[in-house]
Amino acid sequence: MSPLSHSALLQLAVDMANSVTASDRFERLLNTVRSHIQCDAVVLLRLQGGVLKPLAQKGLHREILGRRFVLAEHPRLDTVYSSTVPVRFSADCDLPDPYDGMLPEHDGDLPIHACMGLPLLADDRIIGILTMDSMLPGAFDDIPGRSLELIAAMSAATLKTAVLLERLEHHSQHVESVVTELTLEALNKDGGELIGDSPVMQKLQREISLVAPSDYAILIEGETGVGKELVARTLHSRSSRSQGPLVYVNCAAIPENLVESELFGHVKGAFTGADRNRVGKFSLADGGTLFLDEIGELPLAAQSKLLRALQSQEIQPVGQDSVAHVDVRVLAATNRVLEEEVAGQRFRADLYHRLNVYPVKVPPLRDRQGDVALLGGYFCEATRRKLGMRQLVLAEDAVQVLDAYDWPGNVRELEHVISRAALTARAGRAGRIVQVRAEHLGLLMPVTPEPAAELPEDDSVCDDVTVRVPDTAAGLKAATEAFQKQLIVNSLQMNDGNWAAAARELKTDRANLVRLAKRLDVAVVREIVSR
Repeated sequence: MSPLSHSALLQLAVDMANSVTASDRFERLLNTVRSHIQCDAVVLLRLQGGVLKPLAQKGLHREILGRRFVLAEHPRLDTVYSSTVPVRFSADCDLPDPYDGMLPEHDGDLPIHACMGLPLLADDRIIGILTMDSMLPGAFDDIPGRSLELIAAMSAATLKTAVLLERLEHHSQHVESVVTELTLEALNKDGGELIGDSPVMQKLQREISLVAPSDYAILIEGETGVGKELVARTLHSRSSRSQGPLVYVNCAAIPENLVESELFGHVKGAFTGADRNRVGKFSLADGGTLFLDEIGELPLAAQSKLLRALQSQEIQPVGQDSVAHVDVRVLAATNRVLEEEVAGQRFRADLYHRLNVYPVKVPPLRDRQGDVALLGGYFCEATRRKLGMRQLVLAEDAVQVLDAYDWPGNVRELEHVISRAALTARAGRAGRIVQVRAEHLGLLMPVTPEPAAELPEDDSVCDDVTVRVPDTAAGLKAATEAFQKQLIVNSLQMNDGNWAAAARELKTDRANLVRLAKRLDVAVVREIVSR
């Protein structure tokens, strides 16, 4: 280890000043640390409400960036948090290591190694932790304390700068508090944080930041399971109404004859069964946000009354002569294409345009390149906590399968796959570290389809289904889609065209199977889709 010289510190300070983004600053910081301290892994973590969130890392699997470490559940991290000076753990320390199973070269428990943590202080309070691990026991024993103090100071300054810039970008301390609350909520309610740094997710985050402070009505569009409700909660939390209520309405679950009462309320005696006054969802959301999920399922008769409330911000409870004024921002979500619904006269055009002031499209998981590993790490940590496991990690072959899978059920399906795989992996493993491997996932791997004699190049009819098979020379994607098509065809034929039975056989949801078949251009004849 070379001493951290004044010139190195000066160069690091210059690098920090020249860095445009927080990720760039973190990258330069970790590179500087590794150049002066011999370590196999280094992680920068930010403290948010008793939870450590990894911001940058070197030497570990990328999925660690999706994890959230609760201090009370990780004694090594808690020891560093409770200290004001660098902590060097002895080689024979029996405290569990939070990074077990996450080093690429070591699948199981980490062998005896050197481990060190630096508390990062700003204004006399801890704001984060810098951890270092080396496979060489005793690697940190001879590092001068002064050098560690300098590294900690520079790391804390880098982290503090990033935090201050975040506050400036959000314009207020309140918004940062909301972000903290969302992070805490993420640990108690699955899917509570928008995780992902793919280009499409960065675009989504920019759109949310742009439109959230306004009072515009927003239409959130996306497939089933992509996280539309989470986007709605994020929009509300970043708005000027964040201290007001966020009221959720599932339009698909309301009986048609009760829609008006559910939205606007009713007075006692207004109809049979109305034995007391009831406050509607619009009134409950006064001063806040009303989230209308599955808006495409709302009956046409109710749509006209909803339009009037949106236009005038006035509601009239059922059975009441007078109207009441409300101050409500409306967010709506749908997995339908409302433009097509309007064209088919199943949705009012005027209501569509009123809701579609600013459309937000949530991308499907298959388009979020690189996000599956982060989400996998997030769900692994959440599942580990739920099941009371010591450690749960994804093997490399599991990550490859997750990346290759099409995810017709999107993020929700990924969450369920990880949960099931954890149970399967735990049943076959007695050690402290449970590793999810490819065989635990229960997903169909893409393989090369049958020869052309079995799958003709031209359009051919297979009983109830017509399949157009792409040229396998086009690459893995085309071969994968051809394989998926053939699986759907075979399953439908074996189940006499029954989509529900085929979905059960393929271990997926019927609606997702139909949607996948449509996307893959599997032509359905004789109306078997209605069965």
